[in-house]
Amino acid sequence: MASRLNPYVSFRNSAREAMEFYRSVFGGELVLTAFGDGGMPHDPSEKDRIMHGQLETPNGFTLMGSDVSNSMPYSPGTNYAISLSGDDEAELRGWWDKLGEGGTVTLPLEKAPWGDSFGMVNDRFGTSWMFNISPKRA
Repeated sequence: MASRLNPYVSFRNSAREAMEFYRSVFGGELVLTAFGDGGMPHDPSEKDRIMHGQLETPNGFTLMGSDVSNSMPYSPGTNYAISLSGDDEAELRGWWDKLGEGGTVTLPLEKAPWGDSFGMVNDRFGTSWMFNISPKRA
């Protein structure tokens, strides 16, 4: 397999809900493994939390995520953004709309100085998303 870069998002007790939400936005196959099923040592009270989640979308995206154990520090939304870009405006604007439901638009999706449409939104789980929509080229 070739090397690939994909985002890995951490959550505090909401990985299952967040990953299922992302599947509802992007489609695809979602595999979730709970700490209790993963064979790794864990706090028994965290057995149903997600040790690893992986979403493979029809567009070739891979998004991974997990719950952070209560024994580890957690600070959502401060050290990453997930960038979505392309020239399929309908698809990208659809994702923008869905991710923005219950979230916060930090920069409206509008024409940028470089000619593309660009915007930033934090979804309801605190995940930061950047969108860049290029005009279709003939």
